[in-house]
Amino acid sequence: VQLQASGGGLVQAGDSLRLSCVASGRSVSRTVMGWFRQAPGKEREFVAAFRGNPSYADSVKGRFTMSRDLAKNTVYLQMNSLKPEDTAVYYCAAGTGVITSTMREGAAYNYWGQGTQVTVSS
Repeated sequence: VQLQASGGGLVQAGDSLRLSCVASGRSVSRTVMGWFRQAPGKEREFVAAFRGNPSYADSVKGRFTMSRDLAKNTVYLQMNSLKPEDTAVYYCAAGTGVITSTMREGAAYNYWGQGTQVTVSS
């Protein structure tokens, strides 16, 4: 499975961005897809995952929306009302053996994209 993430950029607080992750080698409909992020000097953290229904970290709930386009084998992360603390490199991930209890753990995912930088200025 190969993952290609894109859509990051430099925006101001309150703006929106949509990240995309194109998957090849396996259908996203049969794979748990996740978004994680890592800010400078911090550990990687869970953002969102799609296993039947989307699940979100508390810090982004209500602002971020994860969706899938099965025809394009792509997952998206729509990010609204961005805050400076959302600044990070965002990674998409795919997991073939992820279960509900592990979907927020990066170690549960087999495949990772290259990351896309999101910078939110105040």
